[in-house]
Amino acid sequence: MEALIHNNKHSVVYGRKTIDFSLLYCDRKTMEMAVHPDGAVIVKAPVGSDITLIEKKIIKRARWILRQMNYFKQFNPKTPDRCYVNGETHLYLGKQYRLKIAEGTENSVKLSRGFFHITCRNEPTPDAVKKLLNQWYLEKAQLQFAESMDRCWQKFNGLGIDQPKLSIKRMQKRWGSLSDKGTVTLNTDLIRAPKECIDYVVTHELCHLKFHDHSPEFYKLLDSVIPGWEKIKHKLELSMV
Repeated sequence: MEALIHNNKHSVVYGRKTIDFSLLYCDRKTMEMAVHPDGAVIVKAPVGSDITLIEKKIIKRARWILRQMNYFKQFNPKTPDRCYVNGETHLYLGKQYRLKIAEGTENSVKLSRGFFHITCRNEPTPDAVKKLLNQWYLEKAQLQFAESMDRCWQKFNGLGIDQPKLSIKRMQKRWGSLSDKGTVTLNTDLIRAPKECIDYVVTHELCHLKFHDHSPEFYKLLDSVIPGWEKIKHKLELSMV
């Protein structure tokens, strides 16, 4: 366990960019840099390290830091607000479907011939339609995400790690995350994306079981299980706009 000495806020300038970072002096022999999902840059340095040398090392790795920050920024969900009215398009597994809303004898959501047919027992207000559609999405997400986990896990079976539990919930800033206890959580809204994008997010989180940060080793593993993952990530970003 590293002994934390103190923590200070600092920044360096790289071109036109300013990189803010938190500096933690620790009982350790080498310096470590990490970019967290919220964009925070954390630097751990040996006690007594010269701040000037630390800043020089950060500038030396500035391109990598900015790339990681941009990666997390682009990974944020971009699904725009919806009005839940007739004719509006909504995504499911990467395809667009229009809403056909009506009042009927039961509450139901059915997908047929390019349309979401949504029936409400009472007046089909936008809030009522939204509630029904979100419940339908959650039910489909439970099935599709479980299937995705089974597909993706096959590539990790021989790495000496346990298959994680799967959790599903709506998240504001991430498509997926991995808890300290090893639970993979997927954003319900990911059900709107193509299956290969869902598999990419699942695989990304599974790689974190082996490497907790975005180190070169992490990307080497990701490259080995999904060659060309960058294109799939880009497809996810574009498809959810």
